[in-house]
Amino acid sequence: MDLLGSTDHSAQVQERLVRLPGVYRPQEDTRLLQEALSEEQLGRGQEVLDIGTGTGAVALRAAATGARVTAVDVALAAVVAARLNAWLRRLPLRVLHGDFAARGSGNGYDLVLANPPYVPSPERELPSRGPGLAWDAGRDGRAVIDRICALAPVLLRPGGVLLLVHSALCDSDRTIDRLERAGVRGHVTARRRVAWGPVLRSRRAWLQERGLAAPGEQWEELVVVRARNAV
Repeated sequence: MDLLGSTDHSAQVQERLVRLPGVYRPQEDTRLLQEALSEEQLGRGQEVLDIGTGTGAVALRAAATGARVTAVDVALAAVVAARLNAWLRRLPLRVLHGDFAARGSGNGYDLVLANPPYVPSPERELPSRGPGLAWDAGRDGRAVIDRICALAPVLLRPGGVLLLVHSALCDSDRTIDRLERAGVRGHVTARRRVAWGPVLRSRRAWLQERGLAAPGEQWEELVVVRARNAV
């Protein structure tokens, strides 16, 4: 078990989060999504869904506003960590184990937050266990992103907002197009350039073969797509 100092460069309140082995460590994509969340008008009585909650870093920020937050993760260790972090902060957070489509359905949300797996993988099949659950997302990195886009109109109430963070390797224009085809209009509201992590570095040759990276490339761009359900 790690206690992580989750340093936030935007001068937000620092958090120390319990992280169990194999649970995704809050990184720049987490912080970018937290910053996007801080721009939303959120408070008591509003319903929030956090997809791929990990340690609960983003869900806890939402819960601190007084909103009713449901957090979902396919990794059981992440569910345990998020529940423990909520308990330590005495914040009401409903944390569910399983796929977001099943566990998050049946309720329209005012805000859906998503930091899904988005790293392109040489493996066609998604992992069923292990740390790769947090990042491996099929050959184009869009296995989970496309499902979120397709289900956005079902998950969101009229006027509800989706905040989705992923790498530009997955093509943010394609995300916006998928959302619009589903009837939800979106655009990129935040970008951040970050150094490649160990997973991307380990796949450099394969990414170059696929045309997803240039030789010697060391940086990727993270984006937040914000979409509103106008129905």
